[in-house]
Amino acid sequence: MPKIAVFQMNSGINPEANLLAIEGAAREAAGQGARVLFTPEMAILLDRNRKRASKWIDGDYTDDMAERLTNCARECAIDIALGSMPVQSETGHWANRAMYFGCDHDGREKPVSYDKIHMFDVELSTGEVWRESNAYQAGETVVSVSNSPLGRLGLTICYDMRFPALFAELGNRKCDAIAIPSAFTVPTGKAHWHILLRARAIEASAFVIAAAQVGRHDDGRETYGHSLVVDPWGEVLLDMGGEGPGLGFCNIDLSRITDVREQVPSLANRREITN
Repeated sequence: MPKIAVFQMNSGINPEANLLAIEGAAREAAGQGARVLFTPEMAILLDRNRKRASKWIDGDYTDDMAERLTNCARECAIDIALGSMPVQSETGHWANRAMYFGCDHDGREKPVSYDKIHMFDVELSTGEVWRESNAYQAGETVVSVSNSPLGRLGLTICYDMRFPALFAELGNRKCDAIAIPSAFTVPTGKAHWHILLRARAIEASAFVIAAAQVGRHDDGRETYGHSLVVDPWGEVLLDMGGEGPGLGFCNIDLSRITDVREQVPSLANRREITN
């Protein structure tokens, strides 16, 4: 029964400070016997001021941060599921990229990466306006990690959770767990966070692990928190609340996946719908 750690963060505009917090969390989590550390979306840099953020993203910080996280995973003997960080993509545009660092990598193997597919372009009734697609290019590839301590782990990011087709594909791949790192707004969090995450776990008959940003950040935004771990039946195993950052732990009973899929074999019963 692998133990995981969930790092609820209040990331800011300084990548070095954010990385130091993750490194500290990795050491503490490994010391508590966790096999994987999960961090939120934009764990390394959370800054809505794109001109200010560009001095990092358009530089060489991506390689430096990835190298340090690779070394941290290996030295602490814990896998690190980095929720995401903003990077220069191979096309020259920015990407919102999740990365999975295995602790048994020898430093030459690249981390598994996933670029967020669904861009957060919304206008909320509170007056908040977000246009992620103005700066970021959407990813196009569904990604899963085949050999995590939790079995097959699907990678998604935040707004992806509103698009069931992505989770249907991860279900088709028989993912045992799905990471949904997030930086959810407070209004949408209060309305939809718990409902959507429980639904995604039930649909995929898989564990959902959603590390979240929380509180008021350096760039002025406020995030909802409530990092969750949900089992394949939709039961919430961990809810870290919305008061502040911290490290939470949860034991993952992988036999629960088989039990649920035998009781409600929705993955096996699924049929393609055509017009």
